[in-house]
Amino acid sequence: MSILLLLILMIEILAGVLLGVFLGTVSGLIPGVHANTLTGILLSLQLVLLALLGPLALAGTLFAALITHTFVESIPSTFLGIPDADTSLAVLPAHALTLQGNGEEAVRIAALGSACAIIIAVPLSVCCFFLLPALQPYFDWGIGILLLAVVGYMIVSSESPGWALGIFAVAGALGVFTMQYAYLGWHTLAGGSAMLMPLLTGLFGISVLLTASQGTMPAQQFRGIRMEQKTIVKSSVLGTIAGIAVGWLPGLSTATANGLLASVIGYDKDRRAYILATSAANTANAFIGLAALFALSRMRNGVMVALAELPLPSISELTIIGVLAACAAYLVTIVLSRSANWFTGIDSRRLNRAVILFVVGLSLLLTGPFGGFILILAVLVGLVPHIVNVSKVYCMGAIMVPVMLYSFGIAWV
Repeated sequence: MSILLLLILMIEILAGVLLGVFLGTVSGLIPGVHANTLTGILLSLQLVLLALLGPLALAGTLFAALITHTFVESIPSTFLGIPDADTSLAVLPAHALTLQGNGEEAVRIAALGSACAIIIAVPLSVCCFFLLPALQPYFDWGIGILLLAVVGYMIVSSESPGWALGIFAVAGALGVFTMQYAYLGWHTLAGGSAMLMPLLTGLFGISVLLTASQGTMPAQQFRGIRMEQKTIVKSSVLGTIAGIAVGWLPGLSTATANGLLASVIGYDKDRRAYILATSAANTANAFIGLAALFALSRMRNGVMVALAELPLPSISELTIIGVLAACAAYLVTIVLSRSANWFTGIDSRRLNRAVILFVVGLSLLLTGPFGGFILILAVLVGLVPHIVNVSKVYCMGAIMVPVMLYSFGIAWV
């Protein structure tokens, strides 16, 4: 390769990293917005952007934005208490730490989890790329059984199995209903996964804000990350493996990983470990999705669907871009975590109302009247665990039941 071609390659990689980090930061800071939203906009400008950036820089921008989003999205979920499809359960312990004055620590823990995932997920993704395609038929068959076993254990071990089963079943029915009639919602900006926004925001966001304690936000002070090194290592490994698993297997998502991790790490007991593990799962999921695209030609998220429509660079080039974007995103997240002080003394009731109004408006904008209807139903279901004093993890039935039905070959769309 000549020096000129190498220089052009480096410029395209750098352009993809910088633009992707910027776009991923923007999407990550807006509650309820996913990198898929920006991907849809960029694809609509595909011809122009290909001419301006070239295929490597454009593909790199999409992947870098996805990686960056997995870091930065912890900020609104921590301080405002609003999840997206990737943070769901993780928002609960993170926002709880904010209410104790430890919001910056929660964000830094999430960033640390994502950073640790890069170290573990990249070599694991390479192994999956070469070793797992031959075993894929067996994986496809066993997903539903695995999830059924995990759910059964979670329900049986609950303090109130009856309520746990009831909440899981109702949330599952709502999830199936949402997916089956998703075509009734608007998808002009958010892509095919748009209906997950009102569904998960209602279950894990608004329902929590409506029952949150009132008063003013306590002073936010960072006293360091209060976790033992062995806990950091254990949570990083568990989260990364969960993210790799759900990212490779069809029909699963990071939200599913959140539910699986909750059966191992109690999000209401060991909040810091759970935040770190779910953040690791989120970032690992993005990297394994790239391996699945190249190895199996399967698209695990909207960004991978977009990449499949472009002239694809090599997987090594995109991996390099992803690692560089992760390094930059970590620094961006650490800097932005210092915004925790902005929330000191703010009236919690007014803040919650403002966030609820914003998210309701955004849901209506992105998904239309049907999305608003789903949001109302999700809020009602999400309030039940608080009323009967049962863990919110069983609301994950909204994601897990459709996946199990899909695995068992039961058509619901």
